[in-house]
Amino acid sequence: MNIMHILPELNVGGVETGVLDLTKYLTGLGHKIVVVSNGGRLVEELESYGGIHYQLPVHKKSLFNILRLIPAVINIIKKENIQLVHARSRNPAWIAYFACKKTKTPFITTCHGYYKRHPFSAIMGWGRLVIAPSSVVARHMQKDFSVPYERIRIIPRGVNTEKFRYIPYSQKSKNPYYIGMIGRLTPWKGHSYFLRAMARVARVFPQIRILIVGDAHKKEYSEELKTLTHRLRLDNITEFIPSLKEVSTVMERLNLLVHASIEPEAFGRVIIEAQASGVPVVATRLGGPAEIIEDEKTGFLVTPRDPDDMAKAVIRIIQDENLASRISESAYEKVRQKYNLDNFAKTTLEVYEEALNKINILLIKISALGDVILFIPTLKLIRKHFSSNYKITVLVGEDSKEVFYNCPYIDELIVYDFKEKDRGLFGLFRISRILKKKCFDFSIDFQNNYRSHLLSFWGGIPLRYGFNRKLGFLLNRKVIFSKMDKGPLEHQARILKLLDIEFKEEDLELWPSKEDEKYIEEFLDYHWITSHTKLVGINVGASPKWYTKTWPVEYIAELCQELSRRDLRVVITGTEKDFILAEDLINRIYPLKPINACGRTSINQLACLIKRCKVYISADSAPLHIACAVKTPCIALFGPTDPRSHLVLKENIVLLYKGLACSPCYKKICKTKECMYKISSQEVLGAIERILNK
Repeated sequence: MNIMHILPELNVGGVETGVLDLTKYLTGLGHKIVVVSNGGRLVEELESYGGIHYQLPVHKKSLFNILRLIPAVINIIKKENIQLVHARSRNPAWIAYFACKKTKTPFITTCHGYYKRHPFSAIMGWGRLVIAPSSVVARHMQKDFSVPYERIRIIPRGVNTEKFRYIPYSQKSKNPYYIGMIGRLTPWKGHSYFLRAMARVARVFPQIRILIVGDAHKKEYSEELKTLTHRLRLDNITEFIPSLKEVSTVMERLNLLVHASIEPEAFGRVIIEAQASGVPVVATRLGGPAEIIEDEKTGFLVTPRDPDDMAKAVIRIIQDENLASRISESAYEKVRQKYNLDNFAKTTLEVYEEALNKINILLIKISALGDVILFIPTLKLIRKHFSSNYKITVLVGEDSKEVFYNCPYIDELIVYDFKEKDRGLFGLFRISRILKKKCFDFSIDFQNNYRSHLLSFWGGIPLRYGFNRKLGFLLNRKVIFSKMDKGPLEHQARILKLLDIEFKEEDLELWPSKEDEKYIEEFLDYHWITSHTKLVGINVGASPKWYTKTWPVEYIAELCQELSRRDLRVVITGTEKDFILAEDLINRIYPLKPINACGRTSINQLACLIKRCKVYISADSAPLHIACAVKTPCIALFGPTDPRSHLVLKENIVLLYKGLACSPCYKKICKTKECMYKISSQEVLGAIERILNK
């Protein structure tokens, strides 16, 4: 595996140490590690482990610099045949992200900071996988940057226990007693509160010595700390030490480490380094340190910005050597088991392998319910073709989402309510942002309209499959669109050919729950329907926009009367909008009492109801496809639309279609509706009798 790490610099720090430890481990396993940074004192050590370093000013925060360095990083990715890029800081992440987009290289991030909610920081949540060193950071990225939790991997940092040698607390010299703070000199690290706490401790234990280790973020801040040290009369016992390459040498001197941060920290590597060295730790109760330390078991947690609380904890450790030894031993044991370098490196390698092998696919089908049901066989073929390493997500409209409840062929469902909540351009942008955060590798557009093409493009999906129609220029893997002169499944299969998926005829399917079945049992029981009753289902409507598809209500009335004479019960199905039409029908045939189920079932409940029917009659609409999915014999009534394009013909389906000179016209308004009037009630009755006789 060829991996690139990109970070600001290779100087002393937790991020840099982690990269070095990982480089040593992975190169030992035969992997190639390339590091891009602005250089630093650790470059030589990196190269001694077999790592390759490229020096670029990726630390400079300017738009011009970011744009200038993207081509340079692209060249490195190509030259070194990089398979995965791991960004470890915000500015380098922006450069790497666009370089990865261009080269189609998987991109992951590690959140080494508790970032403020700012657009510049959002990039750290854009990785295919996002590594968080603690659950605190994971929750922060999920809440403040809307990173889906399924893309977050929590990997605590590891410490090299060979470098940080454990020395029991009891064996360390206590005169003088060294108390240290290690970390960059910056206000949020809380140095001023630490010094005030040490002034209180020094009054009780004059033999203490204070070590402040770290480089100043700003020289002015370093001078402020030295002035405060003088004012607190700690000059003679305080030593300021620049950052060291080997922090372990300081740990050998320390008797106690204080971690005084006043803002949440992502992890706190120096804490586990101290614990690995046998040094007790007092830390503020914030962020990662609060997860590492079990209060009064593996260390002490104190209130941030509270020198008195900090001083009390330090004094307690100095006074009670047995307590300090017990805490030191417990902390070392926890580090050895949980925060060892092997765990850290192995888990990180697993994330790399997942990022390379786990492929995210988006399937887009946001059309009418009937078309969505006709999409199921294609979905099944896609699931069969791709292994379990492929995660399949379906983007579907609000009206059709129930089709995918309990569907075994998908891993995730995204609902696009383009009629209400996600209506208009704002809704398109909202769904696009959701898609972008999911980091899909490719999309297959089975909708092929303006919305679907824009969604896959704005969603930042690198490979976009579909028909070259509407905004087809936004796709980069496409086939020429032509009239649907074959069945609906064969038409969809033309896109599948682009993915080398062989077309095979599959049945329509639905997956109602036991609760859906129970609901229909109770519904039929209420209407005095037993398991021996022969039910015939009739769908009275079609789409509200397709008045021309409906079969005349007077014909349905005639059919109901004939069915009643043959001791067959009729159940009328349809939407809530069809309820009044059904009531009109019932009034026409009084005193006969067919069951009016219009608007009283969900999609899956309707499937259960249709399954109970011996025969089902419907025009070209979703319930017809539901009947096909549940294997109920049905009579399909077609007029203005072409059955070749909208019907999956099976042995248990009787097609009634007159094929007039004007058919199929696909008109939504027609004065005569001759194509539907030509289908007589006697013709339908004959088809019902043939089905029942079989």
